[in-house]
Amino acid sequence: MKRMKRSTLVIVLGVLVLLAAAAAFVFSRGKPEDAAKPKDAAAAPTKPALTVSVARPEASELTITLAANGNVAAWQEASIGSESNGLRLAEVRVNVGDVVKKGQVLATFSTETVQADVAQARASLAEARATAADAAGNAARARTLQATGALSQQQINQYQTTEQTAKARVEAAEAVLAAQQVRGRNTQVLAPDDGVISSRTATVGSVLSAGTELFRLIRQGRLEWRAEVTSAELGRVAVGTPAIVVSASGAQVSGTVRSIAPTVDPQTRAALVYVDIPNVTANTGIKAGMFARGDFQLGRSSALTVPQASIVPRDGFNHLLLLQPDNRVAQQKVETGRRVGDRVEITTRLPEDARVVVQGAGFLNDGDLVRVVDAAPTKEQRP
Repeated sequence: MKRMKRSTLVIVLGVLVLLAAAAAFVFSRGKPEDAAKPKDAAAAPTKPALTVSVARPEASELTITLAANGNVAAWQEASIGSESNGLRLAEVRVNVGDVVKKGQVLATFSTETVQADVAQARASLAEARATAADAAGNAARARTLQATGALSQQQINQYQTTEQTAKARVEAAEAVLAAQQVRGRNTQVLAPDDGVISSRTATVGSVLSAGTELFRLIRQGRLEWRAEVTSAELGRVAVGTPAIVVSASGAQVSGTVRSIAPTVDPQTRAALVYVDIPNVTANTGIKAGMFARGDFQLGRSSALTVPQASIVPRDGFNHLLLLQPDNRVAQQKVETGRRVGDRVEITTRLPEDARVVVQGAGFLNDGDLVRVVDAAPTKEQRP
C-alpha cells in the first residue's frame, strides 16, 4: 500500500516537472507576433502623419487703412415752418421720405381770410387815394390864391399840411396792402432747397401760429459720417481722403472727407472728421442717426501674404507650419496684419524659400512628417 502511494507521488511529480519545462520553453520563444517583428525597430520606416498641400508666401499690394467709429447725421437740416399767423392748414402734399425740389409746394393754408383782408386793404388804399386827390386839389388852389391875399398864410399852410397827410395815408394803405399780399403768398409752404423730407408735424385742419415747424428737410439729400479719430492718428487724415463706411446692417458706401474739426475733445482726446455720403435715397442701408464704422483709405503698400487657412492659432498666438527639406514641419510664431479676401499679411520675417502648410495645417504638430500633394487650382488658374 505504501509502495502504491509512493509510486503515485513519483508520477505526479514527474508530470509537474514536464509541465514546467514546457511552459519555460514556450515563454523563452516569446509571442508569435513579437517574433514576426524586425529585430531592429528603429530601422522600420516612419509613416507620414498627414497628407497636406503647401504654398509659398506672395508679395501683394494692400491698402493702408485707418479704422474709426462714429455716427451718421444729416449734412444740413432745414426747418420749414408757417410764416402766417392764425390760418387753417388746408392741404399737406408731401410725407416723410419724399424727394422734393426747391420751390415745390409742400402744404397750403386756407385763403378765405387772407383774400378778405387783401380786399379790405385795397378798399382802404382807394379811399386814401381819393382823400389825397382832394387834398392835393385844395392845396393847389390855395397856392394860386397866395399872391392875391385872399387867403391867409395860415390857411394856405393848413391845406398844404392836409395834402401831405393824405399822401402819407396813401403810402400807409399801400404798405398794408403789400403786407396782406405777402400773407396771401405765404398760404403756400415752399421747399427752400432740394432734398428729402425727414420729418413731418403738419396736420390738416390745424390752426397754426407763425413760426410753427411743419417739416424738416435733409438738404440736397446729403448725409455725413462723423468719425471719431484720436489725436495721435489725426495727422494721417486729410481733406479729400476716401473712406468706406459700413453700417450696423453691413451696408457699405463710399465717401470723401469734407472737413476736419479744428478742436479735439479734451475728454476723449478725439476729433471729429466729417465724411460726405451723397445721395441718401440710393444708400438705403445708411440712415441718419445710425452708428457706423469705417476705414479711411490712406494709400497702398507691398506686403507678404499667405492663405488664411495656413494660420494656426495656438496658445493665444498665430503660427505657421513651415515645410522642411526632410518633409517634416517646423512651427513658427508669426504676427499678422491686414486681411484682404482669403489672404493675410505676415509682418514676421520668413525664410526666402519658405513653404507653408495650407490644407491640414491645424492637425499637425512641430516635427510631424507629412506627405505633400499639389494644391487644388484656384478659380483663376482653372481653364
